[in-house]
Amino acid sequence: MKRNILIFLLSLLSLPAASETLTVEACREKALKHNHARQSAAYTTQQAIHTQKAVWAQFFPSLSLEAGVAYDTGEGTLGIDGGMLPVGTMSSTGFVPSGSFAFFPGVDMKYDVNTLFSGSILLKQPLYMGGKIRASYEMSKWAVELYRQGERKTEAEVIQSVDDAYAKVVKAQEMVLVARKYKDLLEELARNVESAVRHGLSMRNEQLKVAVRLDEVELQLRKAENAHRLACMNLCHVTGMPLNSQLEVSSEYPQTEFPEEVQTSDVSLRPESAMLQYQTRIAAEQVRVARSQMLPSLALMAKYGYTNGFEVNGRRLLDGWNFGGGVVLSVPLYHFGTNIQKVKAARLKLQMAQEEQADKQEMMMLELQQAANNLDEARLEVLLAEKSMAQAEENRQLSEKQYRAGMETLSNCLEAQAAWQKASESLVDAQFRRYLAIVDYRRSAGLLLEP
Repeated sequence: MKRNILIFLLSLLSLPAASETLTVEACREKALKHNHARQSAAYTTQQAIHTQKAVWAQFFPSLSLEAGVAYDTGEGTLGIDGGMLPVGTMSSTGFVPSGSFAFFPGVDMKYDVNTLFSGSILLKQPLYMGGKIRASYEMSKWAVELYRQGERKTEAEVIQSVDDAYAKVVKAQEMVLVARKYKDLLEELARNVESAVRHGLSMRNEQLKVAVRLDEVELQLRKAENAHRLACMNLCHVTGMPLNSQLEVSSEYPQTEFPEEVQTSDVSLRPESAMLQYQTRIAAEQVRVARSQMLPSLALMAKYGYTNGFEVNGRRLLDGWNFGGGVVLSVPLYHFGTNIQKVKAARLKLQMAQEEQADKQEMMMLELQQAANNLDEARLEVLLAEKSMAQAEENRQLSEKQYRAGMETLSNCLEAQAAWQKASESLVDAQFRRYLAIVDYRRSAGLLLEP
């Protein structure tokens, strides 16, 4: 009994995963959820948002606590020499000497630094920093938009890879169906030839010819089934599902409308185009940041603290709370050309960003033109393949009918069936390439994602 239960459990573990019917939309959702590059892009955007908030906080006052303890062994005596000092009275006009003098014996004061403690709260409000804070904030703002467009770019790439993998599964399914139908045609023909040989109407070699073709199509069917299995595994990989998942997808390509108007002059909807614009804006703000290092800065400061230390004749000279405030002006004078070189470097970086933007815009225009050309060729290829398929189907049916009537040779009938198979596979392949061409054109035109 226990042995039977064990065998049953092992059999359950060996079963493949349950099948799942998937649409291309569901596959896209799964892929976007599990794609590591997309998750990394999202984290980068969040990081940029936090950086933007940190820069924004620089517009507002900063409050800090400062404290320090210092110990000094310095000690000694401060003396005031004695002597004859004039005697007089104080009036509204000042000191009025009386003409007489008195003797002052002098004073000796003993000082001891010992331990000096200070603590304070410092408030600082930037008033003018040469435009550095404003430029830094603009940089952080454009950086957020840059990384958001980077997310969109990654999403478009993921969607295109999913559509490609999904279409390969559909194509592989169609190839399996073509191989199976071709096998059915040959098997029916083989039965007719066998009957004709049995009745002495055909030679044995004709039966062998059909048998050879059946062996060939058996290999073709096996290759088609293996290709379908591999395509399903690839789709599982792209969507983040286990590779042994049993998938069921539609036997038709996803509904994608063929563009009525194909434009080749506008790539502004592509995330890459927006990213180039934001990169140029960031480079322009970097010039302003570098230039701010050469301009004066102005800040308002206020300080409230406590100081204790410095003994004179055994009595603390500093012992109490104090308040201070003022305006701090900083004017850079000369730093051996450091700031000037930073400005020149930033300007060159801006020029490089502008050149890169112009170059990549042209490359995207070329991509769009190539995608439009491929789309036009794919459309025509499908039309020709459909026409060839219709002709091959009609030729096959006539050839089979004439063979049964004894008006056609077996070789010609086999060739008609082979031509039908080739036309069927060409149509499947043309439909596959047309779908990929539509997806690639939509990506090149920036239409693959919702605005």
